Amino acid sequence: MAKMMGPRFKLCRRLGLNVCGHPKAMDRATKFNSREAKKLSNYGQQLLEKQRLRSYYGVLEKQLKKYVKKAMKSSEVTGDVLVCSLESRLDNLVYRMGFSSSIRQARQLVNHGHILVNGKKIDIPSYEVKVGDELCLKEKSRKNKMFVDNFLNGNGFNISYIELDKDNFKGKLVKSPQRDEVPIKINDQLVVEFYSKSL
Repeated sequence: MAKMMGPRFKLCRRLGLNVCGHPKAMDRATKFNSREAKKLSNYGQQLLEKQRLRSYYGVLEKQLKKYVKKAMKSSEVTGDVLVCSLESRLDNLVYRMGFSSSIRQARQLVNHGHILVNGKKIDIPSYEVKVGDELCLKEKSRKNKMFVDNFLNGNGFNISYIELDKDNFKGKLVKSPQRDEVPIKINDQLVVEFYSKSL
């Protein structure tokens, strides 16, 4: 399966934004190693925001294009629909709920069958989680200290569309994510403008 690889901290410094969520990711960031510090054209700014969005969710170019096309067909604000669709991916919600410490680790948990959705094993990271769906760490996987520590020690995000049941290692998507609630720093309008010329 194709996936984004490469040094995470270096990527964060280059994009001028902590897209991996690690507290030390930007420790060595300077104005000299960030694209944002350079004078960018309109196209350059659009490209930078697109790369940031891709990196936040760990999706490939082909995948992101599919999400943009789908968002453009909606009657709602395209940028909002795009971000909220990405936010509803299974791997992302595994990360948001605190089962993992990063998107990459979340994808690995899903791929290896550690996460159940409504009691069924789903091993597709891009699976779209619906409102009311319940995510649970498989009983056997609760013997893994790293998974347990991640979930119990507050790795998750405190956001209104997620409800956690730490006693039973469960999390639930209680409502559709709204753009202003999604904890990412992205100018999604620039992303939409980038793709509007080619799609």
